[in-house]
Amino acid sequence: MNPLEKVTAGMTAEKLVTVTPEMTVRHVVPGMPVVYGTPMMILHMEMAAGSAVQPLLPAGHVSVGMMVNIRHLAATPVGRTVRAIARVVAVEARSVLFEVQAWDGNRKIGDGTHRRGVVDVAEFERRFGVTTAAAEMA
Repeated sequence: MNPLEKVTAGMTAEKLVTVTPEMTVRHVVPGMPVVYGTPMMILHMEMAAGSAVQPLLPAGHVSVGMMVNIRHLAATPVGRTVRAIARVVAVEARSVLFEVQAWDGNRKIGDGTHRRGVVDVAEFERRFGVTTAAAEMA
């Protein structure tokens, strides 16, 4: 069975977040501006993409990030709400390509593409030597 057989182009999902001090560049790099960090924007875009396909995957399967090609277009201060959007643009044998965007109100603050692969969690963990004890410590 192909774990992506139910996933189709056009499917979308969103992730809404309110920017907190922990999501800013300064939280990670002292002296930098107190604005929404690019790594956090990418994380929220990835979360939106994952949630677009997760309900359609077989039990025991998840999607994992494989590639990002993102532009961060504008700064967003603490307290603003960011809406990350992901739309499936192509489904291939083992991966899904998404168009992603991030918005602060009616202002686009980021865009690009993101690819996710689908894996069987148990098989994936076995292949890479992930143990329950190690996973619980992370």
